[in-house]
Amino acid sequence: MASIHLDTPAAAGTPGRNIRKAAGIWSLLFASLTAIIGSGWLFAPLTAATQAGPASILSWAIGGAAILVLAFVNAELTSSFPGMGAVITFPKLSHGHLAAAVVSWVVFLGYVTVAPAEVLAVVTYANNYLPGMVDAKTSLLTDTGMIVSILLLGAFILINAWGVRALLRLGNTLMIWKLIIPILTIVALMLASFHVGNFTAQGFAPFGAKGTIAAIATSGIVFSYLGFRQAIELSGEATNPQRDVPIAIIGSVLIAGAIFVMLEVALIGAVNPSDIAQGWAKLHFTGVSGPFAGLAVILGMSWLAILLYIDAVVSPAGTGLVYGGTTARVVYATGRDGLSTPWFAKLNKNGAPSTGLWITWIVGILFFLPFPSWQKIVTFISSATVLGYGIGPVALMTLRRSMPLGTYPRPFTLKGASLWAPLAFIVANFIIYWSGASTDNFLFGGLAIIFVLFVIGQAITHGGKLSHLQWKGAWWLAPYFFAMWLVTYLGPKDLIGGTGLLTFYQGMVVVVIISIAIMAIAVASGLPEPEEARELIAMTGRTRG
Repeated sequence: MASIHLDTPAAAGTPGRNIRKAAGIWSLLFASLTAIIGSGWLFAPLTAATQAGPASILSWAIGGAAILVLAFVNAELTSSFPGMGAVITFPKLSHGHLAAAVVSWVVFLGYVTVAPAEVLAVVTYANNYLPGMVDAKTSLLTDTGMIVSILLLGAFILINAWGVRALLRLGNTLMIWKLIIPILTIVALMLASFHVGNFTAQGFAPFGAKGTIAAIATSGIVFSYLGFRQAIELSGEATNPQRDVPIAIIGSVLIAGAIFVMLEVALIGAVNPSDIAQGWAKLHFTGVSGPFAGLAVILGMSWLAILLYIDAVVSPAGTGLVYGGTTARVVYATGRDGLSTPWFAKLNKNGAPSTGLWITWIVGILFFLPFPSWQKIVTFISSATVLGYGIGPVALMTLRRSMPLGTYPRPFTLKGASLWAPLAFIVANFIIYWSGASTDNFLFGGLAIIFVLFVIGQAITHGGKLSHLQWKGAWWLAPYFFAMWLVTYLGPKDLIGGTGLLTFYQGMVVVVIISIAIMAIAVASGLPEPEEARELIAMTGRTRG
């Protein structure tokens, strides 16, 4: 039976101990909202409009619904098995160490790229006031910009090192600002300029249903919603995770979704009709690189433009701050759960994962190397993160099979899980497919390389033996990853960047088939006697009682 690390206070500096229970329902909700409302709302409405036209409104709504399905599934898992880095714990409990190790790599790739992306957004906007940090011709960081970015990322890490209380307190303060500015922008733009004809002049969906769907993954919409996961990663520090975490997850997605939809409506209505005369794909106006601030200047609202340029620093910084801590907690979870060296689970005197914070900073610095665009890096983040969270539905159904509700009641039970879990898995795989071949080539290629290195390392440290890796619970990941890579590779050239052998909708049908088949295989491959999960849920029940 695997050992279980309880989140109980102990001496500072020891692995898996001294975790502070300091997060209430409002702190969890604000942490998720702070992460959701980052650079996404500043960029994604424009990129979505250029890809889907007015139908981008539907893209936001569909994207929110898709993320909400994933959130519902993760709500049951998190309330039953709360803990720092919980998303890695789920596959460990259901399928064993190797499956969890693979998922930890996926989640880490998705998490560690966010803070650098947000830092880059801060520095890019700040260059309007402090020139010299970004090269005007190449849009790349200068030497000065690189130094500032490294220091800013380091500042995020330092704040997280003070512990969860400092993180949540600052997050609550930032949340007030981050909610007010988008709402103020919506109201101001709608009152200043609202051209109803913009919604039909080029057709409501000028790029068809395919454009509306593809925009969900590639315009930054999914990326914008992904902050809901902060409540999951902070569940180990929640005072009442069984009640508060599901509410925080679902509440943050619903609140943010309403704001995003109205921001898109406001942007589409505020654009001068002459700016879309050549179609939404060629939408351009003065200051388009900072779309809402640019529109504010055009409409004579300099006061709003100033607030937006300030927010272009505050919002990404707030999100980067939260993700800096979350990534460190993912690293912590790998050490705590035996997926890496115990050194990764070391905590400082404030109960913060010190080793994880150092690793987050060092690896994050590597992602300051030039990326082609904000849009492409967030597409990668979306694909990697959804791939990691897409394992949640598999873990849910596997644990339902090995731990029936009648014998092991959950604090929060998802009704109709036999329908919602497969649907969530299909939705996650749709998003991976929509992300495109170039993104998935990098993602799955990177995972293949990491896997080979991992196996070599395990063979060296275990005398050439690999039987300890619990292959039976993880083998299904190989055909799953290969099938998802292949269907994307064979997808249409125009939207997916594939070979064109499959049309867009044919590819989606194949994704559904892959999802159903892999779900069945994965559930059957789960641990028959998940003793750690059973003991953990028993302790959750005693704590609740």
